[in-house]
Amino acid sequence: MKVGVLTGGGDCPGLNAVIRGVVRKGVQEYGFEFAGLRDGWLGALRDDVRPLGVPEVRGILPLGGTILGSSRTNPFKHEDGVRRVKDTLAAHGIDALVVIGGEDTLGAAAELSRQGIPLVGVPKTIDNDVPGTDYTFGFDTAVGIATEAIDRLHTTAESHMRTLVVEVMGRHSGWIALHAGVAGGANVILVPERPFDIDQVCAWVKSRFEFHYAPIVVTAEGAVPKEGQMVLKDRSVDEYGHVRLSGIGEWLAREISRRTGTDARTTVLGHVQRGGTPSAFDRWLATRFGLHAVDAVREGAFGTMVALRGTGIVRVPIPGADSRTKVVDPSLYDEFEVFFG
Repeated sequence: MKVGVLTGGGDCPGLNAVIRGVVRKGVQEYGFEFAGLRDGWLGALRDDVRPLGVPEVRGILPLGGTILGSSRTNPFKHEDGVRRVKDTLAAHGIDALVVIGGEDTLGAAAELSRQGIPLVGVPKTIDNDVPGTDYTFGFDTAVGIATEAIDRLHTTAESHMRTLVVEVMGRHSGWIALHAGVAGGANVILVPERPFDIDQVCAWVKSRFEFHYAPIVVTAEGAVPKEGQMVLKDRSVDEYGHVRLSGIGEWLAREISRRTGTDARTTVLGHVQRGGTPSAFDRWLATRFGLHAVDAVREGAFGTMVALRGTGIVRVPIPGADSRTKVVDPSLYDEFEVFFG
């Protein structure tokens, strides 16, 4: 059996660990052959395929990014996309696919599965917003990077007695903001699930200064004020219809300065959250996902996705494009409000 592997969407720590797990077990235990599709669905459309064997995956476990490359290509936005994907697989004798990606890549995979392409999904995203799994690999690394940044910013905030606004990733879900904000001792945490009151934010900031303490505000990039719209860097969209986010941090800093009469600055962590070497947990989880994904291929469990439930790996249906994003439970957010202000 010959199995294709692709990685789609934004790069993410742990992708290479999945590839390694898939190939090592597939070759050593099942005698499978493997091929890597370059740059996600784009490689499937362009017939850009490379050999992928044990020699190609040696030494990649601690590497960030993906040796296969990635893109936000949506095969359904390209002329004859489904046919071209099928033609590429047929041309290389590929019998099944392992698709590693987030909600968009997996959404396309779910539809391609319905159209007859045998595939198994592996959930990845630093945002931790893929439904059906407790955690996605990449999330732990991103939280660790954001927490370290917040820890470092506390000292400069105190030195200058100014508010520092830290903008982290999170388009529709605030998992990174909440986890890193709590771990880093932030005084305000803003998430997309809970539209915020700018007057309340400023009140919390003022209360910190009253105690001669410089506040840290952590915001997800998708957080929105109650009376306003999402703040955007620009209005360009990708092939899945997503606008380019970032800008809420700068807006918050301006409003805090204007409304409180104190200095406020912004740090946008951006892509640093998903770059570099994966954490130990993400290497562990990604490796397990890879091992179980190739088992699913061997057993013909196509149309499923491997997922973490508790400490076990299970199979669930691949979430389609119409699936709901996994968001922060309001009660979980409420637990930490005692630390605000």
